[in-house]
Amino acid sequence: MSMYSGLEVRVPFCDHRIAEYLYNVPWNIKDLHGMEKGLLREAVKGMLPDEIRLRKKSPYPKTHNPAYMRGVANLLRQVLDEGTSPMFDIVKPEALEQLLTESRSQPWYGQLMQTPQTIAYFLQLHHWMKLYHVSIR
Repeated sequence: MSMYSGLEVRVPFCDHRIAEYLYNVPWNIKDLHGMEKGLLREAVKGMLPDEIRLRKKSPYPKTHNPAYMRGVANLLRQVLDEGTSPMFDIVKPEALEQLLTESRSQPWYGQLMQTPQTIAYFLQLHHWMKLYHVSIR
């Protein structure tokens, strides 16, 4: 996506060998010293100042712009009105409808994503399933 947009980004932790290795690391090592990303934090000890290395993890970026919420909500409304998304094999349309109509700031599963990000996630799922003709039956 970045190169398509004329950007060059470095994503060092996306190397498949690192992902494969870390998938098999026992949780008590990943959670070293009782901290999320504990193994990574320990690996960069001495390379980063402790105030950065040990700072609390900042979850998912928040999008507070009301125009963004309206935009993703309108797109999800179109998907729901069309009624043919392959996503509906695994996601209840009623739950998506509830996501659009409820006013609470945190979705049902916790605090990592607020409502706009959750809606965007389902839009991405819909687009991916449709683009690649994914069906679950």
